[in-house]
Order: sequence, then structure tokens, then C-alpha cells
Amino acid sequence: MNYHTNKVGDTLIFKLNEKKLDTNISGLLKGEFTLAFKEGNFNNLIIDLSEVESCDSSGLSAILVANRLVLSGNGKIRIASPNEKVMNLIKITKLDRVLAVSDSVEEAISEMV
Repeated sequence: MNYHTNKVGDTLIFKLNEKKLDTNISGLLKGEFTLAFKEGNFNNLIIDLSEVESCDSSGLSAILVANRLVLSGNGKIRIASPNEKVMNLIKITKLDRVLAVSDSVEEAISEMV
């Protein structure tokens, strides 16, 4: 699994550099989120999906794990830059009611304040 992290203040930006967020990497992604929060020097999380072209239910499950971890620590989470296909899946599953979505990482950072 290919990803990059960057910390801005108390916010971790997690950029997933994969075309597919699916069963093949969802378990690894859940593990990375869990490990990051155990080590955690941050309260808030931005998941940058700008490179992701498709997502399935197991991919959404990994995002929900991150959501649970962030909220349990009283932090904030944002999904940044999902493409139209991924955003449609988020809407169809009604997760847009649970997950805050931003058009860009920069917008997500400004919404964290």
C-alpha cells in the first residue's frame, strides 16, 4: 500500500496514493490508521483521496474505522478530494451524513479551525 503522511499543527494529512480503495488494501489501511492513533501526536485527520479512482464497501469500512478512532479522541475528520465516483458511493451509502467531505486538502485544513 502506497501512502504519504504530513502533519500540519495537530492535524495528520493521510494521502492514499492508490487507484483503488478496496478489499486488497482495506485491512492494511485499517491497521495504519490504528497504529497512527496509538502513536498519535495529532487530534485531527484529513484523508486525501485525490489519487483514488474507485472505492468499495471495504474501503468505506476502513474510512469508518478512522472516523471512530478520531471521534473517540474528540478530534475532527475530513475526507478531502474524492472524485465523482467515490463521492457518489459516499452519498448512496448515506455516509455523507456521517463523514465531512471537503473539495481539497486546503479547504479541509481551513474547516478544522
